[in-house]
Amino acid sequence: MATSEQHPWGRVDDTGTVYVREGDGERVVGEYPDGTAEEALAYFERKYTDLAGQVGLLEQRARRGAPANDIAKSVANLRSAVEGANAVGDLASLLTRLDALGGTVEELTEQQSAEAKAALDAAIAARTAIVEQAEALAAQDPARTQWKTTSAELDALFAQWQAHQHDGPRIPKNEANELWKRFRAARSTIEHNRKAFFAELDTQHRDVRNRKNALIEEAEKLIPLGADGVPEYRRLLDQWKAAGRAGKKNDDALWARFKAAGDAIYSAKAEVDARDSAEYEANLQQKLALLDEAEPLLKATERETARAQLLSIQERWDQIGRVPRDQVRPIEDRLRRVEAAVRRLDEEHWEKNNPEKKARSEGLASQLNAAIAKLEQELADAQATGDSAKVKAAQEALDARKIWLDALG
Repeated sequence: MATSEQHPWGRVDDTGTVYVREGDGERVVGEYPDGTAEEALAYFERKYTDLAGQVGLLEQRARRGAPANDIAKSVANLRSAVEGANAVGDLASLLTRLDALGGTVEELTEQQSAEAKAALDAAIAARTAIVEQAEALAAQDPARTQWKTTSAELDALFAQWQAHQHDGPRIPKNEANELWKRFRAARSTIEHNRKAFFAELDTQHRDVRNRKNALIEEAEKLIPLGADGVPEYRRLLDQWKAAGRAGKKNDDALWARFKAAGDAIYSAKAEVDARDSAEYEANLQQKLALLDEAEPLLKATERETARAQLLSIQERWDQIGRVPRDQVRPIEDRLRRVEAAVRRLDEEHWEKNNPEKKARSEGLASQLNAAIAKLEQELADAQATGDSAKVKAAQEALDARKIWLDALG
């Protein structure tokens, strides 16, 4: 094999031995006896290219922020591979680049340490926030808590805790344990309050259920009474409304039984009302006929005759009996107007014929007549003397007494 042309980083001698230049000397990297010098150099250059590629990839990983420990391990491994490598190329430059990566590892370590601390602080803050939200739920008044919503919120917080624990940075054991104790205590408090609340609610529902069952039994006893049971059923209905809730499922079933008893009672009442309605309609027609007879008395002037006619109408009115409920008020009002008119005739008669009032009226009239006679004399005397002031006073007094006398007449 002939010696190859001069190569910047290596050569091949006549025996096929390949050398790599290092500094001022050279080092044997291998033999390639069965090929040309060019093929021998190309073979060992490819080994160098492979090492250079690994260094380049490691530089890219470092620039992208790969973990500093990983970079440091890779630098050490590559340095061992490059030092004394059986390859032809600028091995010294690869070592220089690896040395530079060593400095980068120190920078990465500081940067990543700071980032790791910031990530840890953020993780602790995030997990603390989860704990505080759970503690806020635990501090709610159990009587005012919406348990379905609170349970869902607690489940969501626990899911956040698990996800944070699985995917987030590892928190120091002491802090992680302390936060978990707080979260677990809050969750236990919520569960305790929830159980106590629903136990109390179950007790209340049971008491209400017992009360409503008793009301149902009373209502069912009223069914044979038919329409006569309506007032008592209404009283039971008031108690039902005041009894409270027995839980939706129980309430619906209990109400169905209570209502069924009421429907039976009111059905019987409806039958009675239907029978009464036919009878009451006939009564209504009779009372309307009596009103036609009575209403002319609105214009009557003969007191005795009007009173006798009204008395007869009232007696027949009472004997007729009930009318449909919606007609009671209209016909009663019409009769009341007739009764009021006849009563006014009695009052007017009494006003005119009251002995005491008549005596008082006659006595006053006598006094007024005497006063008028006296004032007429005073007026005449004043006119005779020409005293205009006395004339005016006497005339005004005389006119007033005459007005009073006219009012008595």
